[in-house]
Amino acid sequence: MNFDFPALLVGATFFTGIAWAMDAAFLAPGRRRKAAALVDAGASDDSESVVKTLKESTWVEYCKSFFPVILAVLLLRSFLVEPFRIPSGSMMPTLLVGDFILVNKFAYGIRLPVLDKKVVEVGEPARGDVVVFRYPKDPSVDYIKRVVGLPGDKVGYYNKVLYINGEPAGQVPAGVYIGVGSGVSMSGASERREQLGDVQHDILVMPRTPGLEGQYIVGEDEYFVMGDNRDNSNDSRYWGTVPETNLVGKAFRVWMNWDGANGGVEWDRIGMKIH
Repeated sequence: MNFDFPALLVGATFFTGIAWAMDAAFLAPGRRRKAAALVDAGASDDSESVVKTLKESTWVEYCKSFFPVILAVLLLRSFLVEPFRIPSGSMMPTLLVGDFILVNKFAYGIRLPVLDKKVVEVGEPARGDVVVFRYPKDPSVDYIKRVVGLPGDKVGYYNKVLYINGEPAGQVPAGVYIGVGSGVSMSGASERREQLGDVQHDILVMPRTPGLEGQYIVGEDEYFVMGDNRDNSNDSRYWGTVPETNLVGKAFRVWMNWDGANGGVEWDRIGMKIH
């Protein structure tokens, strides 16, 4: 079962905010009236009975303390930046298992949390962008891949080469891949430098490993995505395009890497910009 964290944040924000507002509007005035009555009866302002009468209940104190924190997290995560962890090697060599990345949530428009309804148009994915999106076959699961095909494109993939509208993407050999940390599993693969629009990035291919080939037409408001680890990626070649409504945001930086099976933190990856 997948945990719906955005729904939890919205619910917690609503509950703590309402609790705080209800106390301020209805309960607090009653406490002040009772305290005033005690003072009129002869009690001092700082007496134990007056202080106890004015004291908020524990649950109200918690709500007042947590509401601004939860609200700030909700706004930050929903509209600005959201952290994700890379669970698989499908984006090697660009991203490794254990990378913690930051995703720009407003790059492709501002959406309401939970409802995922776009309320402000900002921009659209460009060819070469690394994007996080809700997996079309199961929207409760987030995927990360690279945009290779835009709406209206004809995308072909033959003999380990990507074709866009009949033209091959620029691709030059970059040697044999020698992985470190979680990347060791792909050591020996062929590393190639690919050019997609203004974006130059490295991909991995295994020349002797057969892969799914063919041509695909990208529909309106849809995107064709592929992993940089071309022979080890479950992507649009297998399950189709990503609807625009499934986009979550653009990955832009690695803020941490933790690979417990290979010595812990990969310090040289911290702060790395994602191309």
